[in-house]
Amino acid sequence: MTAVQGTAVDIPTEDGTADAYLAHPADGAAHPAVLLFMDAFGLRPQLRSMADRLAAEGYTVLVPNVFYRHGRAPLFDLPEFIDPGARPEIFERIVPIMQALTPDLAMRDAGAYLSWLAGSPAVVDGPVALTGYCMGARLSLLTAGTYPERVAAAAGFHGGRLATDTPDSPHLVAGKVTAELYFGHADQDPSLPEEQIERLEEALTAAGVRHRCEVYTGAPHGFTQADTASYHQEGAERHWSALLDLLKRTF
Repeated sequence: MTAVQGTAVDIPTEDGTADAYLAHPADGAAHPAVLLFMDAFGLRPQLRSMADRLAAEGYTVLVPNVFYRHGRAPLFDLPEFIDPGARPEIFERIVPIMQALTPDLAMRDAGAYLSWLAGSPAVVDGPVALTGYCMGARLSLLTAGTYPERVAAAAGFHGGRLATDTPDSPHLVAGKVTAELYFGHADQDPSLPEEQIERLEEALTAAGVRHRCEVYTGAPHGFTQADTASYHQEGAERHWSALLDLLKRTF
């Protein structure tokens, strides 16, 4: 197993400073970069562990706190095991902060994250890969379409609201995407109903985007997150296989 070094870093943005976690092999060399977009629960030990696992495969992984405008992580007093069904007040706090992160703000920030990676000695020259979870899947798709010259591959898992009928829906950037995309959808996910899955597939196909969209049968929304009640081990391991296959094809 490759030894991994993880550190806290600060990223300057147009609107302040985003705190983040950076993980990379502890060999002193530069490696291909992966920008990991968090879920709504935020930057916490679970996401650091996921970043470490990717870094052990030979990548430099950056996990920014995309809610930095509201404070440094952790923003929320989360239990070690998160069960929103038992703790509805968790989402009562999270939802307004999620809604405040508009696509315009998020993409302005994404430019800062990509620029920081481009200047990091731990990162090789060239485009990066993206992966995102829940709300992070939306950010992954939007970033691939907003910065096509900087993104070689992008993935999203148990994403919600990927193809709505609103004018800022993420699927509308399909025509600008040049990266290869992969999406692992949760089965029977109320945040991504069948009509949105079909709309996303149709948009990517019509735009000629290299992509694969798969529904993980039996896996609920949030299935990759081992610190939540939604964790689904089979779905989580399938996600790792799909993500690593995408990265190996990319770099």
